[in-house]
Amino acid sequence: MDISRRKFLGCMAAAALGTTTGATGLAHAASGKEFTGYPDSFGVLHDSTRCIGCRKCEQACNQVNNLDPPDKPFDDLSVLDDRRRTDETVYTVVNKFADNVFAKIQCNHCQEPACASACFVKALYKDKTGAVVYDESLCVGCRYCMVACPFNIPAFTYFDPLTPKITKCTMCLPLIQEGKLPGCVDICPKEALTFGRRADLIKMARQRIAKNPGQYVDHIYGEHEMGGTAWLYLSGIPFNEIGMREDLGTTSAPELTAGPLAAVPIVVGLWPVFLTGVWAINKRKEKIAEQEQAAAVQAAEEQAAQEKTKALEALQQKLTKEKETAIAAEVKKALDEAEEKARQAAAPDDTTTDTDTAADTLPDDSGKQEE
Repeated sequence: MDISRRKFLGCMAAAALGTTTGATGLAHAASGKEFTGYPDSFGVLHDSTRCIGCRKCEQACNQVNNLDPPDKPFDDLSVLDDRRRTDETVYTVVNKFADNVFAKIQCNHCQEPACASACFVKALYKDKTGAVVYDESLCVGCRYCMVACPFNIPAFTYFDPLTPKITKCTMCLPLIQEGKLPGCVDICPKEALTFGRRADLIKMARQRIAKNPGQYVDHIYGEHEMGGTAWLYLSGIPFNEIGMREDLGTTSAPELTAGPLAAVPIVVGLWPVFLTGVWAINKRKEKIAEQEQAAAVQAAEEQAAQEKTKALEALQQKLTKEKETAIAAEVKKALDEAEEKARQAAAPDDTTTDTDTAADTLPDDSGKQEE
């Protein structure tokens, strides 16, 4: 049953109270009862002998899940030269092995998932369609699922500190619920991927092995590994040569952990107390971080206001100085003009003509003429 974060904390407190008051009930994190999955669940058969490494499945997965585009485009097959794994931005990858054999990896959607068994808040669970579903709203970020998964699939969005989450292949559950094929299956040009009822896929795989002796390894990977998976594989070479683990056995992870956990009920009972303490510590850290952030923002705003005030004062002083300089220049100009006018008014009259001056200097010959 799905619970909210608030209800989860309430359950933790109740469990802690039951433990400290001597409750007689035993807490079990896993059951010894075998679970073989939903009988009509879906799955995908990946025939690696048909895969050509075109990366079309990667492209479809990227588009269906609205992921960021990769650094190299999907038609760049040089990436196949390196061994890759899924991460928080890539839900499926194709790798190349010896003799140009290709194999696709993603979440195998186990019949009884180890990740779901390790998740104490039910953020991961097995859906009746066969998909292992992740509910981000319930996740507390403990990342136990990453440790529990035998195929190293779940990834964590470390780059997103505010809303971190677990990421992995969803088996395109929304498309399945609409009666459509998963994106990777729909786009595969060589039908290396086949979607259908898991039971029917197992029959199909056995028929291919029987009809093509020598072409396939006589084994369907995922039929029994770790209790079985919804994603099944056929290969023409040993599975460990295409990156598949062959040391997992056929027992599911929850079945393996049922005995030890049942033998130490006090540890299981005290686990909620520990988690509640961790949650309280984390909340206190978050509160302190928020206070520090608010103080830093306020200090930055005050500093910005002070710098703005200083800038305005400096601008005002500059404008005042420029104004005073301009006024002084105008005053000086007016004084200079007045002084020039006064000097011109005080100067002697120099308007006598040259003719008058010449007449004054001529000799007087009037007496000589009379004689």
